Amino acid sequence: MGMLLAWHAVAPAWWRAAPAPLPAASVPDATAGYRQAAALAIPAVVSVTAERLRLPRAGQRSSAPSQRPDALRPGIGLGSGVLVGPPGCVLTNDHVIAGAQHIEVRLADGRSVRARLVGRDPDSDLALLRIAVTGLPRLEFADDRQARVGDVVLAIGFPFGVGSTVTQGVISALDRHHLGINTFEDFIQTDAAINPGNSGGALVDTNGRLLGINSAIYSRSGGSLGIGFAIPASTARKVLHDLVEHGAVLRGWIGVQAGDIDARLARRLRLSPRHGLLVDAVVPRSPAARAGLQRGDVLLELAGTPLRDGDELLRQVAAMPAGSEARLRILRAGHERSLALRVGRRPVPSQVD
Repeated sequence: MGMLLAWHAVAPAWWRAAPAPLPAASVPDATAGYRQAAALAIPAVVSVTAERLRLPRAGQRSSAPSQRPDALRPGIGLGSGVLVGPPGCVLTNDHVIAGAQHIEVRLADGRSVRARLVGRDPDSDLALLRIAVTGLPRLEFADDRQARVGDVVLAIGFPFGVGSTVTQGVISALDRHHLGINTFEDFIQTDAAINPGNSGGALVDTNGRLLGINSAIYSRSGGSLGIGFAIPASTARKVLHDLVEHGAVLRGWIGVQAGDIDARLARRLRLSPRHGLLVDAVVPRSPAARAGLQRGDVLLELAGTPLRDGDELLRQVAAMPAGSEARLRILRAGHERSLALRVGRRPVPSQVD
């Protein structure tokens, strides 16, 4: 949290406004349903059309059973977007606009305007667009850390291109990862219907605040089966800030590939279950290589935090500012060692399509 506060303190005014906390109890009037939340959110959700002369380069991770709800067709991609942050800013999914030569945004009032691509973050599957229109409504970020399984949510977008649509459900699970969809995964799972055209749309709470950006579904047919995934508002907020301020998302990097340790190897190394990561590879001249890390080492702790999962290591390192220092505790040839590590900046994924 200390590292987060360091860059939060110098952020612009639009960023410093804290996410609105979820109230302890926000059960709407049963006679009104969720109309107030929908009325607040619908004007800030837009349709996004991306015209391509060619399809995005092969390699986009999107396969059954976890799929992007928007199957790319030659020449056109259809999705949704959310008006947030500084005036004219639209957050959407990166897979909606990847490879586009022309991007058009259709507002809730029916106007269509051309959008400029500000920046992309394929690692989180988010992208930021900007439109030259003022006076537009913007969604307020909720604090997704206060969200709980069972909370009622609304998914808002433009499924199948039929127009602005609201579906209702609950949060089915939190912190979904190991899905093989994004590099960084911390999804909110919901049973609110998310269909083709919904990608990049809003998942909102019962007060009409943005809890997440709808991104993917579990499906064998391409349609909704009641298992949808949204990128948390906290991730979207970080990506928005970095793309506005830097044109790219800033993340830490050490240059190591490490895998989980199975029970048999754990017994041989005398480690407790789910404790430690085995180093499979070290990138030459990377921060890990300069610190002296070697293939075959076992990572035990980073900055005092025990390591039990490869995704956990990835997220922890990504949250560390480039240039910061941390101690890495390892096991090598049966002996524990402590290495001094200076974190580097994670290379920006290639954006050539």
